[in-house]
Amino acid sequence: MTNTLKMKIGTFAATTMFAASAFAGDLVITFDDLNPDPKQAFEEAVAAFEAANPDINVTVNNGDREAHKSAIRNFLSANPPDVTSWYPGNRMGPFVDAGLFEPIDDLWAENNLNEDMAAVKPTMSRNGKTWGVPYSYYQWGVYYRKDIYDKLGLSEPKTWGELLSNCDALKGVGVTPFTIGTKYLWTAAGVFDYLNLRTNGYDVHNALTDGKIKYTDDRIRATFANWEEMLDRCSFIDNHASMDWQGGVAAFANGDAGMYVMGNFAVGAMRDAGLTNDQIDFFQFPEITPGLPMAEEAPTDAFFIPSGAKNKEDAKKFLAFVAQADIQSKWNSAIGQLPPNSKATVGDDKFLQEGFAVVSSAAGLAQFYDRDAPAAMASEGMKGFQEFMLDPSKLDAILERLDQVQAEVYK
Repeated sequence: MTNTLKMKIGTFAATTMFAASAFAGDLVITFDDLNPDPKQAFEEAVAAFEAANPDINVTVNNGDREAHKSAIRNFLSANPPDVTSWYPGNRMGPFVDAGLFEPIDDLWAENNLNEDMAAVKPTMSRNGKTWGVPYSYYQWGVYYRKDIYDKLGLSEPKTWGELLSNCDALKGVGVTPFTIGTKYLWTAAGVFDYLNLRTNGYDVHNALTDGKIKYTDDRIRATFANWEEMLDRCSFIDNHASMDWQGGVAAFANGDAGMYVMGNFAVGAMRDAGLTNDQIDFFQFPEITPGLPMAEEAPTDAFFIPSGAKNKEDAKKFLAFVAQADIQSKWNSAIGQLPPNSKATVGDDKFLQEGFAVVSSAAGLAQFYDRDAPAAMASEGMKGFQEFMLDPSKLDAILERLDQVQAEVYK
């Protein structure tokens, strides 16, 4: 930690104390990541901000991410900081709708963010306004064993039919097409999201996770019909319900499975398992409905200004600062993720380069099922996804149950 960074780090319960002492020239920021690399990257960004703005005294309250999720509504309502980290998409919706976040359309316009962050703007927008500034995101897609593909003469599939054909070829030599570990459920949500995005598109994804269409809707049934075809024609590794996502990596690394629908964070585990860059590659989840714009899964982290902030002027200065291409380049290089600013520099890692190309041209960026849906809905939905993967014949019962949960959660 640098000397220029005047930092007070405590629990989220201390936010009220920090906020209460704020006055003009003092900026209170609540952050939510104590992991070493993200924590250091954030602290360095704050230090750079203070160096550029010596008249602003920054006080930071950094704490555990799960504690932040539990505390945010209380501190936004009671005595909020000037800036807080949170998530875009439907996860910001309740706070936007309750009037707890400040719209910042002027900041986006003044800093050319409508162009520089065009790909991510839809997920930062609600009710016709823009509500925060993203500082980092990462891609999902299909990671595959390039050495196995090359041995079989296979090409990266661009369409659903090509993917199914590749699955046939892999199964023909005894390789299970897809690995996964669904013990903790969210991995199944990643598969569901991509099938739904490719079957129905970004708007239907958002409508479902926002509680505006039912799970028994014909469009969602079509998603599950494609998933059943994937289970039958491609197949996933056996016993995946007893494995976490790292267990899925093991099957991928030893050559038992050829593909993995997963986020970029898994590449490190693949390398740790002994695979080289020559053995792993990445492709965009292929088209299912011809001509449907291709949206992507790209979980995003962002900063917001609470509507009750005491120092909104300096809060806007901080958000504009962390939106800059050079700041985002350095930040995301340190944590191995992607900068939302399209003018930023992406790290040399080939997966970051490929992922940046995909998300920068996406028709929309979904925030992942368990971020976009309320927690109670996401929990039951992901249980249903795993149950379907284990026994597709239970589909009707699963969808009807999820409709009942949805009616309770969104009422």
